Amino acid sequence: MSLNIRRRSAAALLAGAAAIGLLATGCSSGGSGGNGDPATLIAYTGQAGDYQINFNPFSPSRIGALGTIYEPLFFHNKAEVSDPVPLLGTESAWNEDGTVLSVTLREGVKWSDGEAFTAEDVAFTFDMIKANPAINTGGFDGEVAAVDDTHVTLTFAEPAFVRGPDLLSTPIVPEHLWKDVNPAEDVMEEPVGTGAYVLDDFKPQAFTYKANPDYWGGEPKVKQIRFLALSGNQAGADAIAAGTIDWQTGPIPDIQNTHENFPNYDAYTQAQNQMVLASCSSADMGCEGPQTDPAVRQALYYAMDRTQINSLAFMDTASDMSPTFALTPSQDSFVSAAVTEKTVPTEPDAAKAAELLEGAGWTKGDDGIYAKDGERLSLTIEIVTGWTDYITAVDTIASQAAAAGIEVKAAQSSWNEWTDKKGKGNFQLAIDALWQGPTADPYYLYNYFFDSGSGAKVGEAAGNNYSRYNNPAVDEAIDALVQLPLDDAAARQPYFDTIQAEIVRDMPYIPILTGGTTSVWNTAKFTGWPSDDDLYAFPAVWSALDAAEIFKHLEPQG
Repeated sequence: MSLNIRRRSAAALLAGAAAIGLLATGCSSGGSGGNGDPATLIAYTGQAGDYQINFNPFSPSRIGALGTIYEPLFFHNKAEVSDPVPLLGTESAWNEDGTVLSVTLREGVKWSDGEAFTAEDVAFTFDMIKANPAINTGGFDGEVAAVDDTHVTLTFAEPAFVRGPDLLSTPIVPEHLWKDVNPAEDVMEEPVGTGAYVLDDFKPQAFTYKANPDYWGGEPKVKQIRFLALSGNQAGADAIAAGTIDWQTGPIPDIQNTHENFPNYDAYTQAQNQMVLASCSSADMGCEGPQTDPAVRQALYYAMDRTQINSLAFMDTASDMSPTFALTPSQDSFVSAAVTEKTVPTEPDAAKAAELLEGAGWTKGDDGIYAKDGERLSLTIEIVTGWTDYITAVDTIASQAAAAGIEVKAAQSSWNEWTDKKGKGNFQLAIDALWQGPTADPYYLYNYFFDSGSGAKVGEAAGNNYSRYNNPAVDEAIDALVQLPLDDAAARQPYFDTIQAEIVRDMPYIPILTGGTTSVWNTAKFTGWPSDDDLYAFPAVWSALDAAEIFKHLEPQG
């Protein structure tokens, strides 16, 4: 297969968001789902608008391929504490002082174009990442060596224990096709990987994977996966009602009674992604607007009535959140004793918001809105068209903020435009969610979203730190945590204390609630979905590495 790529500017591609993820009525009782082929799964990721082709696994604007086509060395299940699942790697081990990570690779693996997968591909991938800061969001600074065809070592100047899960979750690409690729700028149209699926067809309205018959783990039982482009959450809910899709991660009406309303479907919710109003926070990095004032961000934090937001926007599926961004309750042990508010306030505190604003020199005008130095306290929140839950949340926050003297407006745009605005820093606030790392430890979220190394000046492409937060004390603490074993709680806690004190005060990402991530899936057509009894992956169609594992677990019923 030829490698078909197109050049695109880094600013257009590297918008620095998740998964991804990032990352939504009808009157029927739900059909059999998808189309007439019982081995074809129809999915909707939640992206509103047509797809723009890009299967570059290192690009935030990718629409697919991560996990399904491009595999990492191991799969780490962030849904629960468990051992890593061997993929392209079979064993891994650190030396005693944490400076050398040795990995044994799986034998007999081939790329989907028939070429052999070897340790040279792994070494090439890590060298490529190191040479391209725009995609090096994990801060890889080691030396990689292919010992032989099935063994690789990654060597660091200082202990790097904590980097292990991220390194082992890196997608591996083929050297023979990527040696002339610019991974930060190129749009990948014909991906070649080692995964269980290959690209079959692409159109702006839908793209399709087909099972890889030569997959090292055996050809998957789900023979095709088709991803549809819909207009937003309402269209996704309508498709569930009509029985035309098999899996979506997003809201539908009366979601708690999904199976009663649509007997072929069930819903499953897990709280992991922490919803925020992300700010372009740093005036020094070129951000403009009232949101660059930490007092404004803090005031907006206290203006929110989260009980009302949860009820109106999220059907009470959201849960508590810590302003430290340690996931509650599973990471409560990491929360600093010095943090007085362990979780976000559920009710608004207008007096506290006024105290913060007036202490920072803001004065309430005759129209009830604060102003300072001739600048009115008016903020715009960017949101993706069709994300009905987030749209409702922003409308609710706007009403609550007005009561505290802050004007809030909403600006809707396509997912591609929204992503581009965040990446370039052309926004004041954006409603989004911060995701967890490969293991249940807050270090990874801090490293992804608060380390200045993945930020950038406005106009330049940012990595995950699209808030452009720049705090040397936080950077130093994150760097120190890299060198400590994950199980040395006593040594690590002082650095968590430092990070949490800084980010709770500065609040570049204004906490809302922990999102109840709910998937609705067709249990009549497929078995093997995650459950409380077997939570083998985080159940979200837009969480690419997790979704890839789920696709391999499913079995058609018909």
